[in-house]
Amino acid sequence: MGVARYIMDDKGAIQEVAYQSGIKVKPVYGPKDLQRAGFSYEQDLGEPGEYPFTRSLHPQGYRSRAWTTRQYTGFGTPEQTNERFKLMIANGQNGLNVAFDLPTQMGYDSDHPLAEGEVGRVGMAVDSLKDFLTAFDGIPLDRIGSGLTINAVASIMMAMYQALGEAKGFDKTRISCTPQNDILKEMIGRGAWIFPVEHGVRLVGDTIEYAVKELPRSNPVSICGYHIRESGATPLRRSPMPLRSPGPTSIRWLSGALIRPILWAGFHSTSMCTAICGNRWPNSGPPEKSGPRCSNETMGSRKRKNCFSEAFLVAGGPGSPRKSRKTIS
Repeated sequence: MGVARYIMDDKGAIQEVAYQSGIKVKPVYGPKDLQRAGFSYEQDLGEPGEYPFTRSLHPQGYRSRAWTTRQYTGFGTPEQTNERFKLMIANGQNGLNVAFDLPTQMGYDSDHPLAEGEVGRVGMAVDSLKDFLTAFDGIPLDRIGSGLTINAVASIMMAMYQALGEAKGFDKTRISCTPQNDILKEMIGRGAWIFPVEHGVRLVGDTIEYAVKELPRSNPVSICGYHIRESGATPLRRSPMPLRSPGPTSIRWLSGALIRPILWAGFHSTSMCTAICGNRWPNSGPPEKSGPRCSNETMGSRKRKNCFSEAFLVAGGPGSPRKSRKTIS
């Protein structure tokens, strides 16, 4: 799947470039183009470390803080997964992104008849807190944050992670986990959901509310976009769906079954994540600008910390996120 379409003249000179999204780009842009677009330095670019964070949320960018690198990891037994975690950390990985097998994602124990043939295949099998204790044995949870790539039972996994941290002697205010917890995306684009819509969404809200009160360093939901792309959306349409109405997994679903003041506080004090893959970047723009604008325009906040968002960038060939499971945030 190509990133762009090039239209050339008889001599091979490029006359026009159009991305898959339909956006046409010029070979060169200058001051007149910015003037025609109504470009504002303060509103559209800003200083490094300031709204709208186009130039990083850190004033010195990645000179002061490198991107967190997390390879999507987890398979077989908790023992095998622990061995893999330690290997990745020993080779420079500074965060974890945990893969769970399908029975775990759907709330089944490994000995359930429906789990036959699927245990440990696409991720780690987790049946109890003991499995978590084994998988994370020897991992410094106060320094290594963990993404928990699971949705229907994300609340259970987040509770297990807290119990794991406390059992290992880490204060709950010092550990960081990011359950994916985007249940509407599952219903629309992937299919790993258990509860009906209203109850599933309310459970997401309960998880956010709990994290705001008890787990200040955790990010209780990771709203995802690339599953929507894999279900058929164009790059341009896929990007706003997780963030803005009328997208099906929009932040605005909070104004329905989830309308509670503390949830808005949750979105203002913890990070939001959107998964980006393949050729999305040149087709529809970087996510670090979308998050702050959404926080400002949708939720009415321009406080610096309230506008922070995380972006999970999934490496791979153009339009082919399955080629690699490496993520950075």
